[in-house]
Amino acid sequence: MKSEKQKNILVLRYRFIGDTILTVPFLRNLRRAEPDAYIAWVVAPGSSEVVKGIPYVDELISWDPVTIHADSRGTHRTLAAKLAFIRELRAKRFDKVYLLKRSFSSAIIAWLTGAPERVGFDTEGRGFLLTTRVPYRHDRHEVQNFLDVLRADGVRVEDDHLEAWLSPEEERFADEYLAACGVSPDEPLMAIHPFAANQIRAWHEDNFVEVANRLQQLHGGRIILFGGGRDGDIAAQLRERISPEPVMAVGTTTLRQTMALLARCKILVCNDSGIMHLGAAIGVPLVAIFGPQSPVKFGPWGKGCRVVYSEFPCSPCKQKFFTECKPSPRGKPECVESITVRRVMDEIEILVGGTLRVREKA
Repeated sequence: MKSEKQKNILVLRYRFIGDTILTVPFLRNLRRAEPDAYIAWVVAPGSSEVVKGIPYVDELISWDPVTIHADSRGTHRTLAAKLAFIRELRAKRFDKVYLLKRSFSSAIIAWLTGAPERVGFDTEGRGFLLTTRVPYRHDRHEVQNFLDVLRADGVRVEDDHLEAWLSPEEERFADEYLAACGVSPDEPLMAIHPFAANQIRAWHEDNFVEVANRLQQLHGGRIILFGGGRDGDIAAQLRERISPEPVMAVGTTTLRQTMALLARCKILVCNDSGIMHLGAAIGVPLVAIFGPQSPVKFGPWGKGCRVVYSEFPCSPCKQKFFTECKPSPRGKPECVESITVRRVMDEIEILVGGTLRVREKA
C-alpha cells in the first residue's frame, strides 16, 4: 500500500493491446527514476491482460467507457459511473499525471484528478490543461514518442526494449497443449496470423497459405494458426489448404495462453495487428506485413523484427477503402497486394533461416 509521504504518479494510456505493450519501456524507465513512488496505470480491462505480472506498476486502474472499439465493454457507460471513476482518482491524491493518450478527453481526466503536475502531448488544443507540453511526432515510433514525455520531464531514459511476463503455469499450459496436438518438443513451431481488425487491409489469405506450405516443405516442423473467435470461418478454410494440417489456436485460447504458445514459436508471420506487438514483446522473431498503415509509428519494435512494406503515393492512407485507390482483382488495396510471397519468404530466411531445421530429402 502507498504511504502518505510517497510520491503518487498516474499514467494514462488505455485502449488497445498494442498501445499497452508499447507503454512498458516508459514504465520501466519511470520506475527506475522513481523507485519509491506509488505508480498507478489507467488501462482498458481487456488490454491489461498482456501486462499481467509487470513489476513496474503498483496498481492497474480499469477505465472502460463506451467506444466504437471492439474491446470496449462499457463498464463506465453512465454519467454516474464516470463521476465515480473521477472521484476514485481524486481520492488517491496524485502528485503527477503522465498523459500518453493524445485525446482532449484524457487531458480533462488528468485535470480533474487534481494533480498539480500534468505532463503530456500538446495535441487537440489541450495544451492549456497541461503543465508540461510535449511535441508529438508522426515521423517517430510510438515507443520513442512515449519516452519523449519522460525526457521532457527531465527523466533519464536508459533503454527502450519491450517485455512480457509468463507464469510457470502458463508455460506448462503451452507444453501440454502442444503435446496434445502431436507437436514434439524438438519440432520447430512456426506461427501464422493472417487476420486483421479490418480484413480488407490484411495480406491475402492465399499468400499466407503459400507461405505456410513453403515453410513446412523447407523446414519440416508444424504451423500454428492464431486468430480470434470471429476468425473461425476463414481459419477453417485455411486449415483445409495447409499441409500438413496446422495446429489451430483460433478462438480457443485466452490472450495469456496465446502468449505462452507464441513463446514456443521460432517465427511469426503476421499482418499489422495486436499479435504482432505480442510477438515482439515476447521476443519471437517475426515478419510483419504492412499495407495501408505506415510501420514508422506502429511497426513491430525489436531487433528480431522485420517489416515488408510497399509505399505508394497515397501511403499511409486514411483506410476508407476504396476512395483513394481501386481494389485489386482479389479485393485488396494495391499497396498490400503488391507484396509478393517471395519478398516475405526472403525476409523469413534472412531472419531465421539458419536456425530452422532443413527438411532432409528422402
